[in-house]
Amino acid sequence: MDLLNVEIISKEMIKPSSPTPNHLRKLKLSFLDQISPQVYVPLIFFYRNYELNINHDEVSRLLKQSLSSILTLFYPLTGRIQQNSLIDCNDAGAEFIEARVHTRLTQVIEEPRMEELQQLLPVEPLGQTDDKAILSVKINFFNCGGTAIGVCLSHKIADGVSSVAFINAWAAACRGEAEDIQPSFDLAFHFPPKDLFGSSITPNVGVAKEKITTKRLVFDKEKLAKLKQVVASGEVKNPTRVEALSAFIWRHFIQAARTKTNTRNITSFAGVHAVNLRPRAIPPIPAHAFGNCWRPAIAILSQTEDSNYDLVTKLRYAITEIDDGYIKKLQCEDYLSNLSKWIDFFKKDIQVCNFTSWCKFPMYKVDFGWGKPVWICTTTLPFKNLVVFMSSSSEDGIEAWVNVPDDDLEMLETHYKQLNVVNSVDIDV
Repeated sequence: MDLLNVEIISKEMIKPSSPTPNHLRKLKLSFLDQISPQVYVPLIFFYRNYELNINHDEVSRLLKQSLSSILTLFYPLTGRIQQNSLIDCNDAGAEFIEARVHTRLTQVIEEPRMEELQQLLPVEPLGQTDDKAILSVKINFFNCGGTAIGVCLSHKIADGVSSVAFINAWAAACRGEAEDIQPSFDLAFHFPPKDLFGSSITPNVGVAKEKITTKRLVFDKEKLAKLKQVVASGEVKNPTRVEALSAFIWRHFIQAARTKTNTRNITSFAGVHAVNLRPRAIPPIPAHAFGNCWRPAIAILSQTEDSNYDLVTKLRYAITEIDDGYIKKLQCEDYLSNLSKWIDFFKKDIQVCNFTSWCKFPMYKVDFGWGKPVWICTTTLPFKNLVVFMSSSSEDGIEAWVNVPDDDLEMLETHYKQLNVVNSVDIDV
């Protein structure tokens, strides 16, 4: 399979336009940052600039200048991680790469191939270490005039909410506007760091050891409406699109696992959804609090339960349990031992399907001065059975990016055909 012809033009480190004051040089990681995986979260923003006749050198200059300016506010992103405990905000810089892609943008976005998308990223997602940049970006110029901006931000310091807030702030600075954001870096106050020595918690807990393959499943608004209609026959009468789609995909993972000979020892199945804690705390944690501020809601289906059970109800119940009471327990000292017990539990005979939804993130508002993106995507993430939901380019559909072990690809493609007939009256949900 031929790959894209991507020519690297330049690489440099972008430093904040103003040096970070001495009293801000050491930033403690919160407990939730400490237990987050040391990987990059990849995002790629595509722009059709055909008719604008944009000068590449001028675009690069504006992107670098605005990045340097906005990094004064987001100063930890130019530092370096130290021993999973703090960020040395030493202004070492964010990596900036400029490249030429010798093809047309439409070749990439009309029939996306994972190998080609990964070429547009500045770094490999599984590659963040203490000595590497926390933030890396890559500006890709296509022959047709189109542009793709690949952003990789370390999950060790940012969740999806924080990542998109930063990218929007950078875009606003590039188009000469002031983004109404004053990020705070005080999550360690809400979730004080802990001594993880001797625990089963490591920075890369959950990272897959086997090769992961990614498949993109696309659901338009008609398919999502049908899914919601069918699952609404259970206890949840008004499921969200994400709840309905999560239950549907989870059921197919369960059914597939039950047909495989090497999974007959499975005792239960877990559907795990990432939940933003900020609005659930009382009082709410500010939306601009930068860092990892999420926890997994865990729904369990035992091996003895029928997979036709109302899975959307199990997911809804698990998510509603992530409330202020849960957050206060999370802030207690004994949560570390409870978390270790959960990790040990998941190491046993249980199949896990993980979900995270980025659908409400304002990604399609990221305008660097030449219009909104025509498409946004992620790439392979090194986690087994992880499903990432993103809004489609029309913003009324959902793209499900499903990460599975390489040897499960055939199973996934078989079930994709079943997933793609959701307009059928006899849909199996």
